[in-house]
Amino acid sequence: MASPAITSQSTLLLQKQLKELSKHPVEGFSAGLVDNDNIYEWEIMIIGPQDTLYEGGFFRARMSFPKASITLDYPLMPPKLKFMSDMWHPNVYPDGEVCISILHPPGEDKYGYEDAGERWMPVHTVETILLSVISMLSTPNDESPANIEAAKEWREDYPTFKKKIQRIVRRSADML
Repeated sequence: MASPAITSQSTLLLQKQLKELSKHPVEGFSAGLVDNDNIYEWEIMIIGPQDTLYEGGFFRARMSFPKASITLDYPLMPPKLKFMSDMWHPNVYPDGEVCISILHPPGEDKYGYEDAGERWMPVHTVETILLSVISMLSTPNDESPANIEAAKEWREDYPTFKKKIQRIVRRSADML
């Protein structure tokens, strides 16, 4: 069970971030609650960045914030971000979960790939996470892929990769 003090601290922090994003929207995404009674589940709409294969796309995602215990609550631990729309990208698992360094738990990487400074830190906000995701769409990291097939196709058969993305972008726009 989550500690009431920490839970209310994380609740207040998330309410503040939501209010800030509502007052001062950031280009490239919009964010709101899935259910007004649950500050820990956010619905996100990411707009495909200009001058990328994803341009013109509208990608729905869900951000889930942890609220498990004093040491595992947000902002001490990162949220999970999962695309609900189709997504074909080297850094997105086939089930839609986003794999970027700042969403990995804090501390040393047991595989030695990431520096601790690249991983989650409590100073990150919904805005910094989503700006990182937009950057990820612009510049995939194929050296540490979550979707090996997408990374392989991106490296070895770019025209096919591009066609897949174009179909996904068209479908995403049709779903609006």
